Amino acid sequence: MRVVVAAVGRLRDRSLRAVADDYLARVRHYARCDEVEVRDRVALERALPEGACRVALEVDGEVLTSVGFARRIERWGATGKGVIGFVLGGADGIPEAVSCGATARISLSPLTLPHRLARVVLYEQLYRAFTILRGEPYAREG
Repeated sequence: MRVVVAAVGRLRDRSLRAVADDYLARVRHYARCDEVEVRDRVALERALPEGACRVALEVDGEVLTSVGFARRIERWGATGKGVIGFVLGGADGIPEAVSCGATARISLSPLTLPHRLARVVLYEQLYRAFTILRGEPYAREG
């Protein structure tokens, strides 16, 4: 399985970058995980590999539990080329064409999160999902 996270903007804040890198390293114990930072919303669609299962992260997307998210990861990873592409917009969100063309639209929270923080939350949830799927102790939900 391969995970690609396409996000608008760079994580410039050192403390957020450090937390993101920590969770990215944890996720990489389970799956190849690439982070693609793009300059603007227009570049988001081109940032994901062709054939990837595209998941748009949007505040009005489907709300899942951590266990539900883990089951989706498992299902998405078993389809097509085994590539899951997450799309994180910037302050202006995701272009409508990207949202409409996504396999799924999910919400990390009903609260509006700054895009920089949303990326960290996504990485933590990816790590949690993999530990749930493997029955490891980090995830108490599993």
